[in-house]
Amino acid sequence: MERKIVIATMNDHKAREIKSLIGDHYNVLTQDYFSIPAVPETGKTFEENALIKANHVAEKTDLLTLADDSGLEVDLLNGEPGIYSSRYAGPNATDDENNQRLIKELERYKCEKMTARFHSVIAIVEPSQNKKRIFHGTWEGRIMLEQKGNNGFGYDPLFYIDDLGATAGELTESQKNRLSHRAIAMRAATNYLVSKTEYIK
Repeated sequence: MERKIVIATMNDHKAREIKSLIGDHYNVLTQDYFSIPAVPETGKTFEENALIKANHVAEKTDLLTLADDSGLEVDLLNGEPGIYSSRYAGPNATDDENNQRLIKELERYKCEKMTARFHSVIAIVEPSQNKKRIFHGTWEGRIMLEQKGNNGFGYDPLFYIDDLGATAGELTESQKNRLSHRAIAMRAATNYLVSKTEYIK
């Protein structure tokens, strides 16, 4: 029987990135395929929100479901924007509006090293076996006060990686898919999925 997995996200960029990381191991479906509306992310941590999203879609489809919750943690801002990364400038904020809000918050720290990290939590829910798995990934860098690069999404143009001498927004998709927080978490999640011997309906 064909193995299927549903990605619980309404974010097209994120869905495409996760699909490319899973590869050909599963037939990857999206939340949109089932016309499942978004669920409010009421958790206090990335892990709680990832599980909320995965459980929501798994209950509707009865299929193996994967959800990601991720965001940017800036040390000078005590971990903000954190779980509010996608709505830092408001509920329907664009990437550019969120980036501008972050720049505004950090302008007073111009002399400081603005260390930060992207943090990704992948939740996998298996309704047929009543199992849940959690995988973490982080990507260390620092924040620039000027956007550079047209690739990626979110805070990528502000997130500078010293070892590469570039922002995440300047990396190619293949580079990002090797190095990012989501790639790290997804490698662990994919290893788990591939190691499974049973077929998922």
